[in-house]
Amino acid sequence: MAQSLESIPNNVDLSSDRRLQRALEQWQPNFLGWWNEVGPEGFQAHRVYLRTAISVETDGWANFDYVRMPEYRWGIFLEPKSDRKIGFGDNQGQPVWEEVPGEHRNALRRIIVTQADTEPASVEQQRLLGKTCPSMYDLRNLFQVNVEEGRHLWAMVYLLHRYFGRDGREEADELLARRSGSGDKPRILNTFNEPIDDWLSFFMFTMFTDRDGKYQLSALAQSGFDPLARTTRFMLTEEAHHMFVGETGVDRVVQRCAELIAAGKDPRAEHAVPFDILQKYVNFWFSLSLDLFGGEVSSNAADFFASGLKGRFREDTLEEHKAMGQTYHMEVPEGGKLVEQEVPLRNAMNEVLRDEYVKDCQRGLDRWNKIIERTGISYRLELPNVVFHRQIGEFRDIKADPDGNLIDETTWNRNKEKWLPSGDDGEFIKSLMKQVVEPGKFASWIAPPRVGIDNKPGDFEYVKIAV
Repeated sequence: MAQSLESIPNNVDLSSDRRLQRALEQWQPNFLGWWNEVGPEGFQAHRVYLRTAISVETDGWANFDYVRMPEYRWGIFLEPKSDRKIGFGDNQGQPVWEEVPGEHRNALRRIIVTQADTEPASVEQQRLLGKTCPSMYDLRNLFQVNVEEGRHLWAMVYLLHRYFGRDGREEADELLARRSGSGDKPRILNTFNEPIDDWLSFFMFTMFTDRDGKYQLSALAQSGFDPLARTTRFMLTEEAHHMFVGETGVDRVVQRCAELIAAGKDPRAEHAVPFDILQKYVNFWFSLSLDLFGGEVSSNAADFFASGLKGRFREDTLEEHKAMGQTYHMEVPEGGKLVEQEVPLRNAMNEVLRDEYVKDCQRGLDRWNKIIERTGISYRLELPNVVFHRQIGEFRDIKADPDGNLIDETTWNRNKEKWLPSGDDGEFIKSLMKQVVEPGKFASWIAPPRVGIDNKPGDFEYVKIAV
């Protein structure tokens, strides 16, 4: 049974805004129709041990209980108001905006819609994964990610309905009309049209692509449009779990492979993921996620920063917030080689954010390599160079190997299946994807987690399979 608007947890005084209520009342059935059509397939009637946010307080944003996903209480939460000033750009020091400034209306709508579109897209990409889950623990984590992406969609749709009038309502409807991978109405960003039909891809997506989300949300959390900043700050508390699912998921794949090699066994023969395939998946999803930051040199990024719409990662911790008269060093292709170029800092804001992201991803790789080292194996997983396999920005028209060396088309075609997942790799990974739902049991290719969700024991029944 669908939740009534009166039961939606919120701290935006939803009950007193009749116009907003009417708009959301019209949108809500369409959302539930979308969820039932392209949300997690085969598990809508099952009770799942999920975390639900009911307030922004420490004891309110993580309530655990069994719930059927269509009955999940998708809430609307903004971080409490503060006396914040615009923290960067030409408007630094001025009061934050409580309403949308007319001159920034189109830019803000574009920013919000682009971020909002990623939320339902990932649910659509992951809709069939429950049928091949490696454990009940992982099944529950998948569904937690899914319902929180749904809540993030609600958060952004609230902003569209509350602050953008008819245009916002139309954009909110379009968010439910597009479909990941559709030939007619695809999702806005290409990465969110990629299929995710195996769990190794899911873990890589939540490790690398959701980490892009962390950096995009962190930049928007600095915005001079206060409702957007307050919304994204709360979303970040949930986004952390998505990255946890990805990073620890790969931890466990690495652990299983390393243990088998240390025991003198062939991971492939033991139905586990060998390191060479794991490396290819790292190459693929990391490079796709790099594209999400946009072009290395961007006038839009400069305008967003100058206007106070989108800051840098942890802008409020930096010493200088104008970025005037400064430059940023980056490499760009020129004459068949990479040359260093100085770009005005404001025009390099996408690259500034991307560089922080790369450092964060490297910390994850370091963690995986420590797991390998502890078993006495010399293999190391590596991030490919940022010029590798790019479809957006300065490097979209060049070919490069994972070390960043520029190569010709012939060399690329001869080696690409060494660097990116091949058809055979995909078939092998697919052959491992056997559903395991007995509490406490795990598929052959993944190690158990160190600790359960909400400190539950290893054989806890996270999903009530009997309807």
